[in-house]
Amino acid sequence: MTRRIYKLVPVAAAGDPNWERAGGSGIVLVRADSAGDARLVASEAEPDFLDIDRKPSHGVSTRFASAFRDEKLYAVEDCESSGHSPDGPREVVEGTIRNPLED
Repeated sequence: MTRRIYKLVPVAAAGDPNWERAGGSGIVLVRADSAGDARLVASEAEPDFLDIDRKPSHGVSTRFASAFRDEKLYAVEDCESSGHSPDGPREVVEGTIRNPLED
């Protein structure tokens, strides 16, 4: 299946208090089915509290709190000149997803 490459770009100021809630990873390129799917792909690449032995736990996910899902923190742009093939799985193809649990 042919997908598209999307660039997720931080748009909020560095001092925006919403970064404290969600954290940021800088510019990230993902292969996804749509701009909305690009947000999901990036957020799924972040560690979730369900994936580790930390609170919140007991079936409580933190995926909804991802900065990538917040349009006030990240914009999504179509990226036709990335050099990455649109063919392949939905995944992060460039950039590093920051682990807020290691800060």
